[in-house]
Amino acid sequence: MDSGRRDVPIPPHRITPLKENWIKIYKPLVETLLVQVRFNMKSRLVQIRTCPETKDKDAIQKAADFVQAFALGFDVEDAIALLRLDQLFLDSFQIEDVKNLKGDHLSRAIGRIAGKNGRTKFTIENVTKTRIVIADHKIHILGSYQNIRTARTAISNLILGRAPARVYRNLRSMSARATF
Repeated sequence: MDSGRRDVPIPPHRITPLKENWIKIYKPLVETLLVQVRFNMKSRLVQIRTCPETKDKDAIQKAADFVQAFALGFDVEDAIALLRLDQLFLDSFQIEDVKNLKGDHLSRAIGRIAGKNGRTKFTIENVTKTRIVIADHKIHILGSYQNIRTARTAISNLILGRAPARVYRNLRSMSARATF
């Protein structure tokens, strides 16, 4: 793979959202980063390549990260932040990386992370200034390096069975230390 081209695979469950949001994805890549982009229906790849107008040497990597974030389940608006800010990263891990869980135990761990009506997930996102996608047993976090670490610690504690109230308390103390 040469440096002027990237292919980003799109999972089957994200093809319909990709088609519905194609203009929102296509415009920032072509107008802001000045790269060429197309969706190959047969191979299910978003193909990105540089062109003579491309000025930014990191444009191809930023474009690939943006499309990858969308493919993982992030909203277009959240993924666009990857194009605008240099200090944003994407981190993914599996629940099994923290603790080997099966069946109902795995379901309960996912439930603890999401919380009632998604409240726990939203609280972690708001306190750590990150975006989180829970996709089956995989967790994807978008944010700055330090914020991803904080969010990952909170999620790991929930997977290990800590009470959400205790995790909230730890998050508040971590965020208070980080702001000063």
